Amino acid sequence: MKFTQLVTSLALVALATSVSSATLAQTKTLKVAPHAFPANLDPINVTAYITRNHGYMIYDTLFGTDEKGAIKPQMVDKWTTSADKKTWTFTLRDKLEFHDGKPVTGDDVLASLKRWGARDSFGQKLMTFVDKMDAPDAKTFRLMLKEPTGIVLDALGKPSSNVPFIMPKRVAETDPFKVIDDNTGSGPYIFKKDEYKPGVQSIYVKNPKYVPRNEPPNGTTGGKIVKVDRVEWLALKDAQTQQNALLAGEIDIIEQPAFEQYPALRKDARVSVVDTGTVNFQYVMRFNHLVPPFNNPKVREAAMWAMNQNAFLRAQVGPENEGMFFTCPSVYPCGTPLSSPKGSEFMVNGDMKKAQQLLKDSGYDGKPIVVMRPTDLQSIHKLPLVATQLLRQAGFKVDLITMDWGSLVARRAKKDPVEQGGWNIFLTAWVGADIMNPLTSAPLGGQGEKGWAGWASDAQLEKLRDDFARAESEADKKRIAEAVQQRAMAVGTHAILGEYKNPAAVRKGVSGLVKAGANVYWNIDKK
Repeated sequence: MKFTQLVTSLALVALATSVSSATLAQTKTLKVAPHAFPANLDPINVTAYITRNHGYMIYDTLFGTDEKGAIKPQMVDKWTTSADKKTWTFTLRDKLEFHDGKPVTGDDVLASLKRWGARDSFGQKLMTFVDKMDAPDAKTFRLMLKEPTGIVLDALGKPSSNVPFIMPKRVAETDPFKVIDDNTGSGPYIFKKDEYKPGVQSIYVKNPKYVPRNEPPNGTTGGKIVKVDRVEWLALKDAQTQQNALLAGEIDIIEQPAFEQYPALRKDARVSVVDTGTVNFQYVMRFNHLVPPFNNPKVREAAMWAMNQNAFLRAQVGPENEGMFFTCPSVYPCGTPLSSPKGSEFMVNGDMKKAQQLLKDSGYDGKPIVVMRPTDLQSIHKLPLVATQLLRQAGFKVDLITMDWGSLVARRAKKDPVEQGGWNIFLTAWVGADIMNPLTSAPLGGQGEKGWAGWASDAQLEKLRDDFARAESEADKKRIAEAVQQRAMAVGTHAILGEYKNPAAVRKGVSGLVKAGANVYWNIDKK
């Protein structure tokens, strides 16, 4: 190459670099330390909240739930019900388009609902009422019921896992027990699969063709207006690294700071602590009902009596955060319409002597149980330590196995015996919006192997949930919900370990966070 050609080539490279840098400088990027990292990108396949949040970035929903719990239309423009309340006809709003440029049709909706209805506990219950579904034309779909039920809109508008996100038909026809590999949605952001690095970063860019509703944002309803060009989820797994990055202005939001960081964050003028939740979170301990020893209800009962909510709350949330944690005797969030202590009040304090006697009488053979602990999920990573201590005091032998949250979610899907890579117990948290009633709450399901990980099976529990779906008066719903709670505790579906708040930490200059039953990133602006 001649000297003049070399100079020209270098000049062009410099110019291109300069233009590229200028373009990046003009891009408004929101950088987030999420509470976990999405290893599984299929929000129908798993209930993990980080995967749900990924879903809200790229998909849209037929209905949503506002911050007061009201169901409102989202992709749907209008709907009608027949005189006998058995045929529901929905019309999609104009200008709904997938990221690949194809319009959203009724056929896409039906395929999506069918897949969701095979996995979600509320969806499964709705589908027991559905006789058939069809799409008379491109913008219309219908649900024809075997008998009337009042749960249709509540199911289609549920705000949290599993959310009935709408996917292209070709994607939604994937086996619901297999993970999708196509992330085409119609939502406010587009997933940058070419920039996705598992365990490192997940990148989303503004969907320029998305047409938001005209209403102001409210929960998962209203206008999903995107005010930034790009959102980067960055996997800064160490809590101190996250805090340092936030204070240095290298990131804009920590979704769920470590609890021990709140006192310092509240005092720092560079950040704000913002609670975007609508109802408290609830800690739970889930048993694997398929394999020994928790296939024995007497062993489950012993473990439940060994629990103590204050022990979990003070260890995980911390005494320095008084006002952020609360004991609660109800499987439904305290302070909500269906909350009640009936049948579950013993879960607040437990009784270790009774637990020890119950375990002795249960026939437990002394084989170690596997308790899984996620080391990278700050909001729950101490819970398994407390559970292990309490279970050992009760007489259990415990193997505490550590892993990252993505690995735990993958392992908890396995139904194999422990010696073949299975498990006995995991601990997690549910956002209050997910556990408001017997049908939204996955832990209360008794569908067996069709249900949530742990696979509790109980025909009486399912009969009660059916009764709740048919109930018309609020008094009947309250009565049946209490019966569901009492039966669930008798069966030993799960242990409830108290409630807490876990607000976000946000750089000053970042505004517009929406209170919702999930972490959503529309309406957020950055100076």
